Amino acid sequence: MADGSGMRLYDTRRGEVVAFEPADRVVTMYTCGITPYDSTHLGHAATYLTYDVLQRRLRDLGYETRCVRNITDVDDSILPKARELGVHYLDLAAAELAKFDADMERLEMIPAWSEPRATSAIADIRGFIGMVLDAGYAYEAGGAVYFEVSRFEDFGEVSGYSREEMLELAAERGGNVDDPNKRDPLDFVLWQPSLPDEPSWESLWGPGRPGWHIECSALALRELGTTIDLHGGGTDLIFPHHECESAQSRAATGEPFVRHWMHQAMVRKDGEKMSKSLGNLVFVSDLAMLWDPRAIRLACIVHHYRDPWEWNGDLMPEASSRLQRWIDAGEGDGALEEVRAALDDDLDTPGAIAAIDAAAAAGLGVSAAAGLLGVDTSRPLDPSPPPATTGR
Repeated sequence: MADGSGMRLYDTRRGEVVAFEPADRVVTMYTCGITPYDSTHLGHAATYLTYDVLQRRLRDLGYETRCVRNITDVDDSILPKARELGVHYLDLAAAELAKFDADMERLEMIPAWSEPRATSAIADIRGFIGMVLDAGYAYEAGGAVYFEVSRFEDFGEVSGYSREEMLELAAERGGNVDDPNKRDPLDFVLWQPSLPDEPSWESLWGPGRPGWHIECSALALRELGTTIDLHGGGTDLIFPHHECESAQSRAATGEPFVRHWMHQAMVRKDGEKMSKSLGNLVFVSDLAMLWDPRAIRLACIVHHYRDPWEWNGDLMPEASSRLQRWIDAGEGDGALEEVRAALDDDLDTPGAIAAIDAAAAAGLGVSAAAGLLGVDTSRPLDPSPPPATTGR
């Protein structure tokens, strides 16, 4: 093991802030990517910005980072949307991915080291399911293959949820707890028959398509190896997605899957989690028509990644004014060490921003510290921000 990054981060599985200790100088990371059936909203942006800032600090510490962000281009969300729109599911995915890539570029994100599609991994997924079956953790029923949670003693270790909580969330988040083919309502699908108008691939268990959770396990194994340093995503993925992903991965390989689980809190609007299903979305592309994308970045990372926050119209004017002050402060390394210390303390971006604000107010140049947060202060503000009353 390496000596550690010097960074401390909250680990979801352990339920506390602990030292982040990558295995070596190449930090392997996996963050769950989008299901491309709608545009990038602020909840997506906040999540990916968290792992972007994390990578920037790790690279500042001398590490190489390899962050895989998958594309779920076949699952129980995109297929109904394509059916509703009357388009091929891959055409829908291609159109939305182009918008997503443009938004990530606007926000000046570090590009993903690899961005594999679920449909690129069907052979890997079939092989992975075979490994789980051979290890005795899965069964066939009704033309599907299910993971048998009762066989895996540590099921629930990532979330720490009770069985009752897991059943409630599984029912809420597509777990199909009433499936009569299951031995236990918490068992989850690895392979399933396709509906007549859905894509289908041949397998040893009959024609069909992969379950949601198996895609990420197969891609993480293919792209990064058996054990990865850090796995991320939104807190809504802790259960069932990451719990199931961890169980099936450990069952298949017999090795640890993730050293550190890190989750981004939800962004809310109108009192509810910002989500496609509710339609209470603020789109990055819409904001970028009115505001400098660097201000969008600041409006997100002014909140700590573990704190849920509510979108409101004052955030963008405040972020734009802050960006202007940082630009006006000019070149220099004011607050750089304070920002490094804040990021090492559970990625405390609000503390880092406060330190830069103080340095700029004191007449110090802050370009280096701002750069560590992914904010380039060498360019003038663009576009000119509208009056605060038009904040969306």
